[in-house]
Formats: sequence, C-alpha cells, structure tokens
Amino acid sequence: MKVAIVGASGAVGQEFLRLLDERNFPMDELVLFGSERSAGTKYTFRGKELTVKLLQHNDDFKDIDIAFTSAGAGTSKEFAEDITKYGCVMIDNSSAFRMDDDVPLVVPECNAEDALKRPRGIIANPNCTTIMMVVVLQPLENLSHIKRIHVSSYQSASGAGAAAMAELQQQYKEIVEGGEVKTIKKFPHQLAYNVIPQIDVFQSNGYTKEEMKMYNETQKIMHTDAKCSATCVRVSSLRSHSESVWIETERPLSVEEAQKAIAAAPGCTLVDDPANLVYPMPLETAGKDDVYVGRVRKDISDENGLTFWLSGDQIRKGAALNAVQIGEYLIKVGNVK
Repeated sequence: MKVAIVGASGAVGQEFLRLLDERNFPMDELVLFGSERSAGTKYTFRGKELTVKLLQHNDDFKDIDIAFTSAGAGTSKEFAEDITKYGCVMIDNSSAFRMDDDVPLVVPECNAEDALKRPRGIIANPNCTTIMMVVVLQPLENLSHIKRIHVSSYQSASGAGAAAMAELQQQYKEIVEGGEVKTIKKFPHQLAYNVIPQIDVFQSNGYTKEEMKMYNETQKIMHTDAKCSATCVRVSSLRSHSESVWIETERPLSVEEAQKAIAAAPGCTLVDDPANLVYPMPLETAGKDDVYVGRVRKDISDENGLTFWLSGDQIRKGAALNAVQIGEYLIKVGNVK
C-alpha cells in the first residue's frame, strides 16, 4: 500500500501526517507532494525523513494507491487526471468536485458505501461545517425524517488555513502591544475581538458560497430532500468550529430519545449537562476526533422541532480525519486498486 499527501505543508496536510501515524494507517510507503514553495521541505514520519516532491504533470502517481489531496480547488482540478489515470484513488479535500454527479461526496458515518462508485477515481471530502452537522443529523434522521434545517455556524480561524490562524494570533499580539491592528489579509475585516458574518463570497440570493455548500452538500450526502438554511459566521476562536442547529422532523422527537441516539452514534460524543454548565466548547474540542453535542432541547416554536449545539475540530473531523476514514473504509472492504 503506497499513499500520497498532496499539499503536505498546509494545515490539513500536516494533520494528515499526524493522523496517518496516530491511527497506524495500513501502508508501506508515504510520498509527499507540494508546490514549488514547499518542495524540498523535510518532514519526519514514523522515524523516517521524507522530502516533499514537486507536484508535476508526470507519472509520479503510477504506483500510488491512495492520494489525499488538500492543495486547493485549482490544483485539484489541474492535477486530477495525473493522479487518477493509473488507478490511484484521489480523496480530495477541496471544493473542486463536491457537487459533480459522477463524484461521490462522502462522510463515512452517513454514506460510506457511496465511495465504492467513483467513475472518475475521485471521492470528494465535504465542507467542514457540513461534515460535522451531518454526523449528528444522521442518527436523528434514523429516528424520523428531517424535513427542514436551520443552522448558524461559529467558525474558527483554522477554517481559513494555517496562515489565517497565524494572522489571528498576530492581531492579538498587535492589540496587546498597544497598537492598532495592521495585519488584515486573510479575512475581510479584523477578526480579533470581532465576529464576521461572512465566510466565502456572496451569491445572488444573498447567501454566501459557504452557506450554499451546507444546503447542497447535506442533500447529496444524506440522500435527502431536507432544505438547510445557514448563516456562517467567522469568530475569533483559533481552532474548532461550532454550530447551533434547529431541525424539524416528521414526528416529534423527545429530548431523551435524541440524546440516546446521539450518544450511541459513531463519531458523536454527547456532552449535555447544562445544569452544571457542561456543554461543548471549541477550547475543549480542539484536537479531538468526535463531534461533541450538547444543549439538546425541544424547539419551543415548533412541536416537531429540536435544537442542539455542536462543536468539533475543523482540521480533524472537518477535513483530514474524514478523508482518512474514507481511506480506511476502502481498505477494509478491499476496494482499492
């Protein structure tokens, strides 16, 4: 088993390195690829020093079985044919192919089997906020069909990459040192001591691309007609996203049965004791694999409504971990070239 990481020097690429080691991913060799800027960089993996190779239009992927790609949509589109033409499975973390009819969009806890049908050799990793939400929605969908979803997200700087995390830290440093914030590059406004009600660009309907991803991707992953209305907000936490979710189901769900289903669901951890001020927070979910869920309660405006809060590590389950789990599933069922 030969595995590649494309975009090895980025925040998600680095998380791939950690996760493949932590989870003892079954492979014989790991190859790292990157841009001209990162080519030549060295990383240690399982006691061996690996050098990042320059990603090129050649036959470098001829003997590679699985490639985890996280180098942006443009790079994924440009190099997809080079990566897949000899049978390598491309598990892509960008937005490039997510809504293509002939590319499965997979969250293993919801629709792992979709990964088996990939005519182009590509499997898409969904948007981070969508991944974390559907992991929690699936056990509730199993109780009663979800008809409608409203969600507000509270997304950390990590969602915009390593440089964005560094920018937030730099902004706080500039504030603490008594000056005004001068470093504003990765976000449309200062993020430190602020929240920004915009993630990605606005569309003609007034929603942003991030918000429309949650609408479209949820339907594709869960094979559902449920409509998802989202407001995505950037907040000044460093790592881990949170979401406040309202759902309407065909029959009323009790808080107790919803909590029981969430607690038993793969990828979910119930942390729900508000009387003792216990609920998920990004400070505590950073670096963890599961999506943490709390504040499960009836929606007092809708007898068939339920609302809850979730928090999860965007770089792990929201990106690298989900992709690695797809790879693990393919190996488990013997569905790699």
